[in-house]
Amino acid sequence: MYRYDEFDRTLINERVTEFRDQVRRRLSGELTEEEFKPLRLMNGVYLQLHAYMLRIAIPYGTLSSDQMRTLAHVARTYDRGYGHFTTRQNIQFNWIKLEALPDALADLARTGLHGMQTSGNCVRNITTDQWAGVATDEIEDPRIWAEILRQHSTMHPEFSFLPRKFKIAITAATHDRAAVKVHDIGLRLHRNGAGETGFEVMVGGGLGRTPFIAKTIKPFLHKRDVLSYIEAILRVYNQYGRRDNIYKARIKILVHELGAEEFGRQVEAEWLSTKDGALALDAAAVADIAARFRYPDYEKLNDGSPALSRARAADRRFDAWVNNSVGNHKQAGYAIVTLSLKPEGGPPGDATAAQMDTIADLADRFGFGEIRVGHEQNLVLPHVAQRDLPELWRALDAAGLATPNVGLVSDIIACPGLDYCSLANTRSIPVAQEISRRFRDLGRARKLGRMHINISGCINACGHHHVGHIGILGVEKNGEEFYQITIGGRADENAELGALIGPAVPYDQVPDVVEDIATAYLELRTRPEELFVDTVKRLGVEPFKERVYAAR
Repeated sequence: MYRYDEFDRTLINERVTEFRDQVRRRLSGELTEEEFKPLRLMNGVYLQLHAYMLRIAIPYGTLSSDQMRTLAHVARTYDRGYGHFTTRQNIQFNWIKLEALPDALADLARTGLHGMQTSGNCVRNITTDQWAGVATDEIEDPRIWAEILRQHSTMHPEFSFLPRKFKIAITAATHDRAAVKVHDIGLRLHRNGAGETGFEVMVGGGLGRTPFIAKTIKPFLHKRDVLSYIEAILRVYNQYGRRDNIYKARIKILVHELGAEEFGRQVEAEWLSTKDGALALDAAAVADIAARFRYPDYEKLNDGSPALSRARAADRRFDAWVNNSVGNHKQAGYAIVTLSLKPEGGPPGDATAAQMDTIADLADRFGFGEIRVGHEQNLVLPHVAQRDLPELWRALDAAGLATPNVGLVSDIIACPGLDYCSLANTRSIPVAQEISRRFRDLGRARKLGRMHINISGCINACGHHHVGHIGILGVEKNGEEFYQITIGGRADENAELGALIGPAVPYDQVPDVVEDIATAYLELRTRPEELFVDTVKRLGVEPFKERVYAAR
């Protein structure tokens, strides 16, 4: 956990006081909604279909148990008893009344939580791997660099009014769990031929109306130069990004139109004029940030707890959960536990206030008081002793948080869709709920293996449908809900955009289409170990298209 200092606390509290006065003036009529809009957006407040929505940042996806209890308190006191965790390591409250927002933000501020820069044309919440610091395949903790970027970008006067919103993600692992290639800037920590650690810099990723996979413009950047190089990218974007057309305002359009080589050349020219200035990071500055991260005081344990082995042999349900939801930890005798927020028939990513309180308590008992939020809209306890897994599982099972479907067909990413969002064309949540019911048989789901479904209710792609193994995009046709289906997308280190399989299908046919695709995959794969995306890559979309549209 990162320990915030007095400067952070003062900044957040001053912002709450400022926003309280802005809300007062809006309620009194001194400010029109048009005048109030940019002020509320700076604090993560949107006006959605039915009510205001408050989006809270969870920097690099790390929460303390006290912060989780604060989120539960806000859900219970100011909302309807639940919150929605998003793909960018935020949480959203969908039903807070305008007059209650200042009190909610004041309560959140007491544990260091806020909504600053979760909306607006600025650098948004910096995200990273939910397993950061404990993953066996990472070279160092990327959260240190995320924190450096967070501090530098927060209320940065030059980059607070960019042409469009701007998203940065960082990974330090072999397997990309942060989807860095679909962000405006993706950073990958790796070692060069000389054994030095630095960043591969990728630019111009993003989804929405015109999706792109990010392109590498700097294969290796020394760590000391990360701030100056990021600033150079932002300056080039700030200067040349389109402000006359919202659909062409993202940096991905600029990179595409200039070409990655020319964009990289301009960034390099800008960077070379500043790289040896005040933004060059010295080792002491980085060490100071790193020292503010508090790591658990692990016990000296051995892998392979006898108690765990006996519990797995005695209970098939527990064994299935361990196989699905428990990952290897870099510390011997410990494990990484993913808590599925995708129960059968549930809205993906939602957690009730009671569940949040339970997770906080379990984090204190079994996980050193730390919780993570993942890109897939699930939660993680990153420091669990293997011997404690049976007791933890029983508690999670009682709270409805032990569904062993992580990475399987019912572990669906979905945006709020037309149930909440004023931009959506179609519903997302009911589609996800019905698909999860169709695949309630976990034995069948395990037979299908890793199969990610992503659902977006409109072209803005908040559900990241372009990079779902199966992507579902809602489109409106003559007042009716239809859905386009893509297959073969992925958001990992081999990121690809999915391919459209054919015409959009009506709302009530979407679960049938998913079943048809799943059935075709089982027949077409050459061996049980061949993943769905690999079968699609080998055969293309045609065999799946034939199956889906044969009876339609």
